Amino acid sequence: MGLTDRLVAAVIGSDAPLDRATIEREVAIVASREAPLASIEDLQAVVDSIVGLGPLEQLLRDPQVTDVLVNSHDEIWVEKAGRLCRARVSFRNDEEVVAAVERVISPLGLRLDRSSPTVDARLADGSRLHAMIPPAAVGHPVLAVRRFTQAVPDLEALVDAGSTDAATARRLAEAVACRKTILVSGATGSGKTTLLNVLSTHIPTGERVVVIEDASELRISGHAVRLEAHPPNLEGRGEITLSHLMRSALRLRPDRIILGEVRGPEALHLLTAINTGHRGSLSTVHANSPDEAKWRLETLALMGGSGIPAGVIRRQLDAGLDVIVQLERRQGLRCISEVSGL
Repeated sequence: MGLTDRLVAAVIGSDAPLDRATIEREVAIVASREAPLASIEDLQAVVDSIVGLGPLEQLLRDPQVTDVLVNSHDEIWVEKAGRLCRARVSFRNDEEVVAAVERVISPLGLRLDRSSPTVDARLADGSRLHAMIPPAAVGHPVLAVRRFTQAVPDLEALVDAGSTDAATARRLAEAVACRKTILVSGATGSGKTTLLNVLSTHIPTGERVVVIEDASELRISGHAVRLEAHPPNLEGRGEITLSHLMRSALRLRPDRIILGEVRGPEALHLLTAINTGHRGSLSTVHANSPDEAKWRLETLALMGGSGIPAGVIRRQLDAGLDVIVQLERRQGLRCISEVSGL
């Protein structure tokens, strides 16, 4: 049995409460007795193996890492500065991958097994976790962790990074201040949430903003009310959908609504909101161009099964949506490639 395994077994056998601070103290006590020559890195690995994602934790402690991607127990990738590279860490087997996921999702009332082979979770630091096991994943469990970043840049920082030019940044800031309804479009990892955070900083102080997200990521300051969707529990009950939250948001007297991402029939409620006095609302959608963003929003609105003709929804889109900002990744840089409506 290796050093890490011996210390893990000793700490678990001590019946210490499974919170990180307590486990760190207990590991130090046990190590002073069982392995006095163990390094700080060895002790940290023990803690990570008890209350964290095991070897992934050292990757997540790197502030430059934005994504951690596990393709199998011995194939792990990270994204740093917009580029993917192979990590030098691994699990010993697929069972360790599943065990690591179960450690962090069980306190959230979630599970991962053959009857429920996929799971979405928000970790304690706000990062998002998505995991899949066979039969949903072929051959090996797969895992993706999207890091939460506390710091929110401003438009000037995006200009300095080459993500946009000063003129576009100025016009976007003016559009938010003038209550233009803005939709941010782009692929996964193109920087939609980051730009939404940046744009929200230009909402005038004193306006009441209702923020709706599938998983809480946005950092909206000022007079903000935060709502978050929730998956069903182990009995299949208690689900709170984005559509439900959108309906509730309209009763909370918002000046603006920020919908983190439109991905389903809640699109119809968003169109209703921006056409009934909630101008200046902000949201994001997965699409490859401004035109495709409008088509996708129309399609998602039709998914609600309300019976509203497509032509009526299209007119609501044309009347309520002012600006579409298209994002893309170029050689690792997230940038604004097109702006429609400014």
